[in-house]
Amino acid sequence: MNIFTLLLTQPLANGLVLFYKVLGENMGLAIIGFSLLLRVILTPLTKPYLESMKKMREVAPQLEKLKQKHKGDKTKLMKAQADFYKEKGINPSAGCLPQILQIIVLIALYNVFTKALVDGGIVTNNFNSLLYAPLKFIEGAKINTQFLYLNISKPDVINVGLPFSLPGPILILAALSQMISAKIAAPYLELEEKMAAKTPKKEDDFQVAMQNSAIYTFPLMTILIGVRFPSGLALYWLLFSLFQTLQQYRSTGLGGLTPWLKRLNLLKLPHNDKKSRKSKNN
Repeated sequence: MNIFTLLLTQPLANGLVLFYKVLGENMGLAIIGFSLLLRVILTPLTKPYLESMKKMREVAPQLEKLKQKHKGDKTKLMKAQADFYKEKGINPSAGCLPQILQIIVLIALYNVFTKALVDGGIVTNNFNSLLYAPLKFIEGAKINTQFLYLNISKPDVINVGLPFSLPGPILILAALSQMISAKIAAPYLELEEKMAAKTPKKEDDFQVAMQNSAIYTFPLMTILIGVRFPSGLALYWLLFSLFQTLQQYRSTGLGGLTPWLKRLNLLKLPHNDKKSRKSKNN
């Protein structure tokens, strides 16, 4: 057993099976409970990231002034930003560790699901070997993989006679929740676009384009990869993203989601915004 399996895959497998046995042998409910537990465990690590996001939102006007002041000299701008972040106690890279941990946990859970949710839920010796003695299944046992309309041992796809399968509701919701979470986490994108438009150099345009494309690229990858993986993994990712979105909203508000909601008339414009729009139209 390698170190990755010993430190991550095995504990995650046992945690999932514990929830499965406690929650009436329903793997769907086990994934829901386990996802919530993982989110709670990771909260101390994500808290600095959320606090950093909140501070970044508050100092956005000052950052814009720095960009205007040093827009012709990228080296001076980077130094000025670094000094500014240090003065305000902001760590722009605070979100790196939680994101890396999420990916590592996702890989470990993929290993768990591919070992546990195979052959219609029949427990294999390969999976049983991961479990601690009190949680081991008897030989020939079968895991209940039915949850709502899903068989969580199989991909969440819809077959309509096309050469390829279409993503199912859980998979689409997982991608959508990931996109919303990314949009909330990017509250200054609209401001960055305005700054890039004013800057004669193309570096800012490229940076903004990369930030913007990432919001849509990763959810698209979730769908493309998810149509091949057990839907239990999509269910976990949906719940994990929803919990993350709620935490972000409580900490920083709607962030970059605000422009979308305004365009859809789901959010009332502040009085000043209405006034400025009227003056532009006139």
